[in-house]
Amino acid sequence: MPHITVDYSDALSETFDRRGFGLALHPLVANTIEGSVEGCKTRFRRIEESVLSDGTDDIAMVHIEVGVLSGRTPEVKTELSRSVLALTRNFVKPVPGCALHLSVDVSDLARGSYASHTERLPS
Repeated sequence: MPHITVDYSDALSETFDRRGFGLALHPLVANTIEGSVEGCKTRFRRIEESVLSDGTDDIAMVHIEVGVLSGRTPEVKTELSRSVLALTRNFVKPVPGCALHLSVDVSDLARGSYASHTERLPS
């Protein structure tokens, strides 16, 4: 926990350092919500097709959803979304002739119904 999903336009496949972003993102999230890096999980989903704005092809996007267990204050969630947005700019390079739209949404996972299990087999 937390669960992070990053959707990004196909046009950014070559200019988005996803691994570097994930490795930098986890400590930022853990420190902001007073959690642990070990609990962070990020998945990246390349968007092959999207319709943005008026339908022209000159906009690329990255949208990040961060799900954290409920109980964080609105101020902590605002700080987290702004920090994630700032960090993203360091790992996504714009494509020439294309506007870059970045967005972040921090949402609550219900503590009462969230369940998780991790198992590691010996090497």
